[in-house]
Amino acid sequence: MNQLREEFAARRESAEAVRLNKFLSENGVCSRREADRLIAEGRVLVDGVPAVAGQKVTPSQKVTVDQKTVSLQTEMVLLAVNKPRGIVCSSKSQGKDTTIEEFLHYPKRIFSIGRLDKDSEGLLLMTNDGEILNKIMRAGNYHEKEYLVKTDRPIDDHFLSAMAKGVYLEELDQTTRPCRVTKVGKCSFRIILTQGLNRQIRRMCASLGYRVVSLRRERIMNIRLGDLKTGEMRNVTDAEMKQLYQSIRNSRG
Repeated sequence: MNQLREEFAARRESAEAVRLNKFLSENGVCSRREADRLIAEGRVLVDGVPAVAGQKVTPSQKVTVDQKTVSLQTEMVLLAVNKPRGIVCSSKSQGKDTTIEEFLHYPKRIFSIGRLDKDSEGLLLMTNDGEILNKIMRAGNYHEKEYLVKTDRPIDDHFLSAMAKGVYLEELDQTTRPCRVTKVGKCSFRIILTQGLNRQIRRMCASLGYRVVSLRRERIMNIRLGDLKTGEMRNVTDAEMKQLYQSIRNSRG
């Protein structure tokens, strides 16, 4: 069995008490940070009693979120999805907008590892394992994500240099990390990031006077979009899992 799946199964078989936020994360409800928020808002019950921050639970206890029972996940799911434009990466209903969970109709509870904004498309990883999410998404782990971007006007050397060195984003009061940028067409470029600020590429381009016309994510670490068609999904292969494990085994969660 793949090492990631082995670790997942071992965590499920353990009868030891774990922190509630970790329990919710490992069973496909949300990230640990989001779990802490749900607990603080009184939306999580353990055996019918409102949960408290730092509480520990065992697999035998009944945990509910918004009156829905959290099912113990016994088999790891990791999917590569080609998200279409117009779909939002949210676990909550967005009114008229379709969420990625609604779009996929997957039979198990899964959530996205990172997000693509509504107007962006391309590779999205979906899982029921919050530990993988935490290790891949934590900015301090410097894991790569690659994008193909088209802008509204021709790209020059100044633009490429500025993007690569890092751009100060006034609205976030933060300068982006140095990154790799390569021109691939008159108005298009590839960019490899090791962080994931909100709408980062669009904000970087806007700060330099450019508008993003299209944005597609083509790679997350070793997992590539390849020829996966828009709207389709596939299981991450054992070979991809093995390489992913090698990359994240020493990462902080």
